[in-house]
Amino acid sequence: MIVEDPEGAVTALRRVSYYRLSGYWHPVRRFDSSTNQALDTFQDGASFALTLRLYKFDEILRHTVLGELAPIELAMRAELGHELGRVDPMIHLDSSSLGTSAQDNSPTAPSSRHKEWLDKYNKSLRTSKEDFVIHHRRKYGGKLPIWAAVEVMDWGTLSHLYTMSPKGVRTKVAEGVGLSAPQLNSWLKSLNILRNLAAHQARMFNRSYDMKPKLSQDARLKPIRSLTNRVFGQLTLIQYLHRQLGLSPADQLPSLLSKYPHNPIVPLSRTGAPNDWASLELWRK
Repeated sequence: MIVEDPEGAVTALRRVSYYRLSGYWHPVRRFDSSTNQALDTFQDGASFALTLRLYKFDEILRHTVLGELAPIELAMRAELGHELGRVDPMIHLDSSSLGTSAQDNSPTAPSSRHKEWLDKYNKSLRTSKEDFVIHHRRKYGGKLPIWAAVEVMDWGTLSHLYTMSPKGVRTKVAEGVGLSAPQLNSWLKSLNILRNLAAHQARMFNRSYDMKPKLSQDARLKPIRSLTNRVFGQLTLIQYLHRQLGLSPADQLPSLLSKYPHNPIVPLSRTGAPNDWASLELWRK
C-alpha cells in the first residue's frame, strides 16, 4: 500500500484504530477468484489516502442515514399510534386486542411474544425522562394511551408493534405509503437494521445486507429489484418513503452519493448503485 504521509497515517490509526480501518482497505486487496479469497497483497495504486477517503465517506453516510431515518420513524410512530388508537386507546397493553401474531394458541396463557415486547416497552417507559411520561405517571398511574406510548418506543419496538397489530391497522398504515402490510413490515425491519448499523458506527457502503425488503410493483422501485442486499437498494427505500410521505425534497442522499471518492479500484458500483443512478426518478434532485 502506498503511504504518502507516514506521520499522518500514524495519527489516523491512533484516532480510528487499525482494525476499523482494515475494513476499508480490504476492498483494495488483490482477490483470488479461484479460491474466492482476498490475498495479503494490494492492488496497484492502493493507498492509505484512498482508505481514509472511503472511511470518511462512510462516516458521513452513517450520519446522513440517521438524519434521514428520523422523520420516517416519527411519521410511522404518529400513523401507527393514530390507527391503533381508533381501535382502543390501550390496545398495546392487551394481546387479545392485537393481531393474531401477538397471541399464542393457549386461551389462558398470556402471549409470550407480546409479553416480551411489553417488557421492553415498560423498561423504556420506566427510564423515560420525558415531561409527558412524568405527567401521566403522576396523574394516571403511568398508563399511556397508544398515541402517547409510541413516543417512547425505539424503532425496533415500534416495528414489532406493527407486526402484532390487527390486520386492518397494518393494511391502513401500509396503504398510506403505497405498500401492502407484509411489504411495509419487511421495510421496517430492513430500516431498523440499517439504523442500528449506522448508530453503532458499522461499515455500511460496501456491506451485503441479509434482510431483503419486499418490493411493490411501483415502477420507481424496479431498478433496485436485484439490489436490495446492497446499500444503494436500502437507501432507495429511504428516498421512496421521504417522497411518499412528503417529508423532504429527498436531496441529502443524492448529494452525498455525488461526493463519493471516485477511483478505479473501489468504484461507486460497490454500493450497488447503477451507472445511471442520478437519473433514476427517486434519486433525481
